[in-house]
Amino acid sequence: MAVAETQLYAKVSNKRRSKSTSVLLESLLAKGFPAHIAQKALAATGQKTIEDAAKWLHSHCNDPSLDDPIPQEYALYLCPTGRLHNHLQEFWKESKRQCGKNRAHEIFPHVTLCDFFTCEDQKVELLYDILKRVGDNFSQSFPPSISLSLHSSTSYLGFFIGDSHANILKEIALAFSSEASTLADCHVKPCLKQLHLTLAHKFYPHHQKTLEQLAKCINPGETCQWVAALYSRDMRFVHYQTLRALFQYKPQNIDELMINTGDFIYVDPTQQSDVSEGWVIGTSHRTGCRGFLPENYTERANESDTWVKHREYVFITASRQFTQTENEPNVKLNGEVHNPSMPRSVTNVLSLQLSQNATLRRGVLVMRHGERVDQVFGKSWLQQCLTADGKYYRADLNFPSTLPKRKDSVKHFECDPPLSSCGIFQSKLIGEALLDQEVTVSYVYSSPALRCVQTAQHVLQGLKLDQKVKIRVEPGLFEWTKWEASRVIPNFMTVTELAEASYKIDTSYRGNFPLSSLVPSESYEEYVSRSSAVIKQIITACPSKGVILIVGHGSSLASFTRPLIGLPARDSNDFAQAVRKIPSLGMCFCEEITEENKWQMVNPPVKTLTHGANAAFNWRNGIMED
Repeated sequence: MAVAETQLYAKVSNKRRSKSTSVLLESLLAKGFPAHIAQKALAATGQKTIEDAAKWLHSHCNDPSLDDPIPQEYALYLCPTGRLHNHLQEFWKESKRQCGKNRAHEIFPHVTLCDFFTCEDQKVELLYDILKRVGDNFSQSFPPSISLSLHSSTSYLGFFIGDSHANILKEIALAFSSEASTLADCHVKPCLKQLHLTLAHKFYPHHQKTLEQLAKCINPGETCQWVAALYSRDMRFVHYQTLRALFQYKPQNIDELMINTGDFIYVDPTQQSDVSEGWVIGTSHRTGCRGFLPENYTERANESDTWVKHREYVFITASRQFTQTENEPNVKLNGEVHNPSMPRSVTNVLSLQLSQNATLRRGVLVMRHGERVDQVFGKSWLQQCLTADGKYYRADLNFPSTLPKRKDSVKHFECDPPLSSCGIFQSKLIGEALLDQEVTVSYVYSSPALRCVQTAQHVLQGLKLDQKVKIRVEPGLFEWTKWEASRVIPNFMTVTELAEASYKIDTSYRGNFPLSSLVPSESYEEYVSRSSAVIKQIITACPSKGVILIVGHGSSLASFTRPLIGLPARDSNDFAQAVRKIPSLGMCFCEEITEENKWQMVNPPVKTLTHGANAAFNWRNGIMED
C-alpha cells in the first residue's frame, strides 16, 4: 500500500461508527447493498436521489477501492449568484481568452468560509443540518450587500471583503466549524484571515495590466444574492491533474482504460515518466478503474469539474431588488454563463480590445513538425521500404510516395526521417486553417531536419504562399541534441539539395548558427542558451508586421517562446515532461505589444488537430481464417 493511502486509512480507521436513518440509505440497504458501500455512494453523489446513488454503484462495480474507508473532503464556500455572478463569469471567460488559463480558472467564483476537511460518510447528513441551522441563525444579520474592493499584485487579483462584513462571515464560519467539530466529529478550520474573492492567481506578470482593465469593468456593487454551499471532492486526487475525455476509447489491451465522451480522468504527473509517448495512466472518476489511455483523446479540465454540491443555504436579505426567474442562470461549476445584461462599460472595453487585436501586429507562431514516418513504423522503417538492390518502394500508404534525392547514401534518412503521408496531410490542413483565419505569414524559418522543412513547405502550400514566401533553414532551430538516439548530429540534406528537390528554400539565407556549431549531446544549459540567442536574432531580422512562422520540434515551443515573453527556462525534468506531451503540429503563438515593447502569449489562430491511431490490417487475418 502506498504511503499516502496508508495515511488516509489512519485518519479513519479508529473512528466510532454510527448508523444513519436516511430514507435513501434504507432504500439502498433494501436492494442488498452493504451499509458502508451504500453510504459511500450517497456521499459521492451528494445524497440527492436513490437513482444517482444506484447509478454510481453500478459504474463502480469494478472499482478496486470500493471497500476502502476513505471519506470525501468537504468545503464551505460563499458563492455569488445573479448579475454579479454573471459578470464574474464573463471576466473568467474573457481573461482566459486574452491571457490564457491561470489558477483561478480551476474553481468557480467564491469566498472560502471553511477550507477542505474530512467527514465520515455516515455523518454527512449532520453537516446539512448544521448548515441550515447556522444559516437560520445569521439570516437576519447577513449584510444586504457585501463590500468588495479590488486589490492587485504581480501574481494575484481579486476583491477583498470590507472588515465589517468580513467579521459577520467569519462568525458564520466559526459557528459552522464549532458545530461540525462537536456533532459530526470533524476537524474544521474556519478562514479567519482576509476574506477575498479571487479573480486571477498565479498568472504571468506581463498579464497584470490586461487583467486589471477587465476587472475594473466589474461593478462589485451589482445586485447579488449570496449562497453558502457545501461541496465535496475525492481526497485521493487532490494533487492530480483532471482531464476530460473528448472521445470514447475502447481498450485494446487489458491494462487500458475504458472511457466515454465527457468522462473525467485523474492523472498523477509524477507517474508518467515511464509511460509510452502519447499515452497517460489515470483513474476514471466515473468508474474508479485505472489504466492507460491515449492522451490526445483528452483535454485539461478544471479542478472543480468533479466536485459535488451537496446542500446550499440562500441568504435572502430585505433589500434584495430582484427576483430570480426561470430564465436567469443558476450557479454553475466553471460554467460559461451567457450574460445578456453585460454592462456597457465591459462591452466597450472588449470591443476596443478586439479592434486593437484586429490591427496587424508582429507575431511568432512556433510549430512542431507533422507526423514523422519513424513515429509510425519504428526506427527500422527504411528497411521495410528498400528492395534487395537498395531502391525505395512504398510498403504502406502512410509511407511517402517518394524520397527526395540526395547525393550521399539513402540510409541517412534513418537519422533524418521524412514526414509520413498523414504528416503531409496534417501540414496542409494546418496551412488551410491559417488561410481561413486570414493569418498573414511574412517569414518562415525551419529546423534543418527534413521533416521540419517538409512541414513548412506543405503549410505554405495550404496558405497558398509557396510561390511567394521562401523557407529559411536555420540550424540553430534543431532540437536538443542530447535527445538524438545516434548521439551524433544527423547528416542533413544541404540547402542546395533541398532546393533541387523542389522545396521553396531561400538559398541566399545564412543561418545564425552554422551546422558545425551544433554539439552532440549538448547540456540543457547549452540548448537553452542557443534557443534564446536564435529567437532574438530571428526577431531582429524580421522587422515587418505579420507572423513569423517557425517550424521546429516539440522542444521548440517552450525554448523559443519563454525567453521571448521574459520567462526563465524550466527545470530540465519539467521541460522533458512537457515536451513529451506535445503532439504533431502542436503550436503556440506570441504577439508583440509594440507600445509596451514586450511580447505576450495568446491563443494560436487555429484549433488543434486531434485524430486517433489506425493500425496495420491484413485482410487474411480474421476474414479468410476460421
